Amino acid sequence: MLEYLPKELRDHLDAARKRQQRRKSRMRVELGDLLVYPVLRFWQGGFSLDADLVPARLRGLVDLYDGPRHVFQCLIVASEIVDGELVCEFKRLTPVTNRAPLDYWRDENAPAGYLPPA
Repeated sequence: MLEYLPKELRDHLDAARKRQQRRKSRMRVELGDLLVYPVLRFWQGGFSLDADLVPARLRGLVDLYDGPRHVFQCLIVASEIVDGELVCEFKRLTPVTNRAPLDYWRDENAPAGYLPPA
């Protein structure tokens, strides 16, 4: 249906759609301290970014934020441009926690503490 419209009008509609998706999404990708890109869409196996704002190939370890909260660390293994969006697929998606992981198994029924001997 959009192919019948003039190219200039299609470009304006695409720009408006991308602007709306950026405004709607709170998620962003950070590469180091200086590079921040808004996430247009996020799904189970990857996410998409605006291809006009991001370098053509994006690979490696990135941090994914939802507003001010650090949510995931992603290892991007593949990225390609599809319809003006840079579609990134990740190999690893690790949730970020505020404490270090345990290196032992914690029993669910273990006591909270022990009393000292009398």
